[in-house]
Order: sequence, then C-alpha cells, then structure tokens
Amino acid sequence: MDENTLRDRSDTELLTIFVSAAVAAHLLQRFGSLRSLLHAEAADIMACQGVGFSRLATLRALPELARRYFSESLPCGETIRSPTDTEAFLKARMQHLDHELFCCLFLDNRHRVLRFDELFRGTIDGTSVYPREVVKEALGVNAAAVILAHNHPSGVAEPSQADERITKRLKSALELVDIRLLDHLIIGDGRATSLASRGLL
Repeated sequence: MDENTLRDRSDTELLTIFVSAAVAAHLLQRFGSLRSLLHAEAADIMACQGVGFSRLATLRALPELARRYFSESLPCGETIRSPTDTEAFLKARMQHLDHELFCCLFLDNRHRVLRFDELFRGTIDGTSVYPREVVKEALGVNAAAVILAHNHPSGVAEPSQADERITKRLKSALELVDIRLLDHLIIGDGRATSLASRGLL
C-alpha cells in the first residue's frame, strides 16, 4: 500500500488498519473526529466496546509517531527548504497542546537549523515572553537568524495585538546583536499564520 493510496482513504478506512471496521466507525462517531479521538482521555476511549489496553496503546502511539516524524523533517544541521516544511514541523510539535508554548528555531547564516527551543510555557490563554532570554539563547548557539512560533490553544491562528507587540520588541532586541528575525508563526488547529506574510515584521 503506497502513500498515495493511503492519502485517498477516509479517516474511518485509515483507522481500520489499527482496529476493526466496527470499532473504528464507533470511535469516530463517539468522538466526532480523528483528532478528538486521539487526544481523548484514556478512560473515555476504554469505555468504548472493543477497545482494550492493547488497542488503547496503539491509538496513543499514533500522534506521538506523527510528532516524531515531523520533528525529523528539520534535523539540526539541515537547511530549511521551504516555509511548508517549517509549518509542518511546528504544527506537529505544537497544535495539540492545551497550553501556550513559545518556541524559537535558531538558524545559521545559511538557514541551517542549529536548535529548536521551547523557551516559555504559559496557560490556556497566554504566556510571558522575555526578549532578553531569547537574545541570550540566540547568542549562545551563535544564531544568525531566528524563527519564532507560539500556539493558540483556542485553535484560532490569528495574531493578537499582544502578539504583534512582542514580535516588534523581539525584532528590535535581536537587531541590536545583528540577528535577523525571519518570521513569527502562530499555530492554530491545523493551520499556521505567518506574521511576515502579513507584513507585520
């Protein structure tokens, strides 16, 4: 079964690779979507007929495998090939979280990945970001450029006024030490918004 064949399959059909067709149909009906199912509480999944510890473990492994797959799409030392690669990587790392996380992707002057850092963790509706710490980490890895990213647990990937303000502050702080801010991506539910593409950098 090749990749194109799998891409054409419905969520139910893909899920039947791991559980029976009847269980797959019931789970998707019960939870409403594949995403909701894979992030549901273990007890709620186990309450469904036909799901034991083995099937639960299989379902729990799927999102983690996806995250690891996309994490390896931007390994250290590799040049970023396209904005699409960066977005896929960041969405895999951040879109499932129920709290805000502010991250930095540090790059050299050829846009090769030096390091990906989760710098600031917040609550469901906000996080505090300190430009001094971002600059300190960037200098520590001798970065020439930085891509910022944070998620919105609400799922809405639109930048707020606070997002725009902190982006400008971070850009100014990084410019003082000759480090370029390439972009700031807001990660929502299944999509990412680039502040650079909006002309907000």
